[in-house]
Parts: sequence; structure tokens; C-alpha cells
Amino acid sequence: MSLCLVIDDMHPSLPDYLREAGVEMHYRPDLTAPEVPAALAAHPYDGLMVRSKLRITAELLRHGPHLRYVARAGAGVDNIDEAALAAAGITLLNAPEGNRDAVGEYAIGLLLALLRHIPRAHQEVRAGQWRREANRGEELGGKTVGLIGYGHMGKAFARRLAAFDCTVLAYDHDPACDYGHYATPAPLAELQARAEVVSLHIPYSVANHHFIGSAVLQGFRNPVWLLNTARGEVLNHAALVQGLQSGQIRGAALDVLENEKLSTFTPEQQARFDFLAAAPNVVLSPHVGGWSYQSYERINQVLASKIQAFLRSRS
Repeated sequence: MSLCLVIDDMHPSLPDYLREAGVEMHYRPDLTAPEVPAALAAHPYDGLMVRSKLRITAELLRHGPHLRYVARAGAGVDNIDEAALAAAGITLLNAPEGNRDAVGEYAIGLLLALLRHIPRAHQEVRAGQWRREANRGEELGGKTVGLIGYGHMGKAFARRLAAFDCTVLAYDHDPACDYGHYATPAPLAELQARAEVVSLHIPYSVANHHFIGSAVLQGFRNPVWLLNTARGEVLNHAALVQGLQSGQIRGAALDVLENEKLSTFTPEQQARFDFLAAAPNVVLSPHVGGWSYQSYERINQVLASKIQAFLRSRS
């Protein structure tokens, strides 16, 4: 039976799913990041399962000479050195199928909250203010929505936008991207010319760092509503603040930030965050787009299935 070290908290269904996949699990979410190398070296592990406790580097992999796969319980793999895995002959498995529906639903919620001023109206009524005209909002129906990135998350969002009779344009750098029935492929320039709402669904990589910056934002013909449920670092927050101040960005809904460890802000990051937190046309949430009770278990199911398929292919 294959042996896998699990170093992060997982839904309690994981042992059953892995057992069905022919995998024995050593469940060690108690490990601190510095303790992981020794734990990895203590047994002949075929697999390592992680969330975001630590970065998977070439140095860490040297402590697991028997490793054949690293399983990331989630979609993003920006904490994993993929080149180091490839050099070591280790396969990377992740589970975007597990939380794509959660992200798709949450993006709809963020967009409706933004367009209809729901968080602000909620706070005002709680404070005894009844301001109807000041909270008159925009309807989502009929708007042109541009999606930058059209992987699992973008597709899940587009499928839900169809119910609102939106025109959905999608830009993706992958020439083999399957656009299906819910979006029309469009080059970035066309998306910039037509979109009224822009939603980011690209993974973080060094190449994508601040991909959405001043040049891209100023290229939109219309003032836009901006959503980011992907990774904070793909959006230049200085350019975001400038866009909000100039009116180029009508409002923003952010589930992710440039730095999500709020106590470690630089002075510049703190100033940008203070502006965003005070802005009446900004909605913020703590990176919970994919964080539902259903996705918590579904990620286990997806990963176990992929591990099983991987092990069978190598047997």
C-alpha cells in the first residue's frame, strides 16, 4: 500500500477516500514547518499532501527520496516549486475541480454585493439609517462581463453568469483553452473595449505578477467593476487605488490581497489597505471564495481519485 504524509488540516473524510485509493495516510497537521523535513525523512513516503503550511522546495524534496507525487489540497500551486518537482521526477496533483463551484457562487455573491451596495446598506440599517436612494444600485442582467483567465474557476463563474443573461467574454493565454457554451473567446484588447465588469481568474506565477496594472486598467474603454477571487499578487494594488480614485474603476470586490498577513504590511501596503477598507465602493473578504463545507470534502474526493489514477498508471 502506498504511504502518504499529510501535513495540513483536512476534512475528516480523507482517511476513507485514501483507503479506497490504496493509500495509507500518516496524518500530521500538528507539524510545524521546520519539523516537516525530519518527518518526511522518517518513512518511505510515496506522497506528500499539503495546503499552504510551507513552500515545497528542492531542499525539502531532498528529505523525501521516495516521493512520487505531491498533492495540493486546493487549486493554487504558487507555494510549490514546480521546476524542482519536475527535476526530481515528482508529479504534482491539485484539485481545482474540488472548489470551483464554491468560487463560482462566491464571485456571483461578491458581484451582486458590489453592484447593489449590500454591505454598505446592511451597515447603515444596523446603525439606524434608512437611505433608499443613496443605495440605488446596478443590475447585473445584460452586462458584458470580461473574464481574464478561463480555467476551472472562470468557467464556473461563467456558467452562473448565464442565468443573468450576461454577455461573457473570456481571455486566456492557453491556445488550447476550451471555451464551451458559456463564454466567447476574446483577445485582451477586445475585452478591454467591451467589458463593463472584469473578473480575474488567473493563477499566480512570476510571469503573472502585477499582470493587471496601470497599463491594462487604463486600457478599458468603459469604467469597470473589478473582481479578484484569484490571487492578490496578480493585481497591482497601487494601480487599483489609482483607478478607484480616478473613476476608471467604479468599484472593486476583493477576496484576495497583495499581502494577506495583515500584521506584516509595509507602510505602503498599509496605506493602500486603509484606502480600500474605507472606500464605500469596495467589498473585502478573507480569501474564502473556495472555502465552503462542501468544497472542503470534495477536495479530498478529487485528490484521492487523482492519486489512485496516478498510482495505477505507475504500477
